[in-house]
Amino acid sequence: MMERTFVMIKPDGVGRGLVGECIRRFEQRGLVLLAIKMQCLSVERAALHYKEHEGKPFYEGLIAFITSGPTLQMVWEGNDAVAQVRKMNGATNCLEAGPGTIRGDFGLSMQKNLIHASDSRETAAREIGLYFSDEEIVSTKSLCPEWLC
Repeated sequence: MMERTFVMIKPDGVGRGLVGECIRRFEQRGLVLLAIKMQCLSVERAALHYKEHEGKPFYEGLIAFITSGPTLQMVWEGNDAVAQVRKMNGATNCLEAGPGTIRGDFGLSMQKNLIHASDSRETAAREIGLYFSDEEIVSTKSLCPEWLC
């Protein structure tokens, strides 16, 4: 089923120059990039993004890390995009992430794991709405079919 998902390359991924590698992997998988932007997150936006973790012991460190440098936000579309991207990213703890996954190949620690992706369609819709307006998301209808071959 065609669906959209949200992906964020975290400050460690941007700082280490791994943005292109992440994008390349998603494109090679056949996912279509519909929106992209780079920004340094405010504490307020980071708190909205990670609201489900508020009150947990790691929350303050999570907010401090995600606001420590530039991040890249993206919207990807494809068949079963949420599950595909999460599988490509690998386990949150990069020590448990398999070889060939983004976190398994490049992650350094539980926190410095390069990338975030939505865990469900509902989360994807919320996170996409947090970072992008409808006008900022390109429709796949505007892509010429001959480019997709």
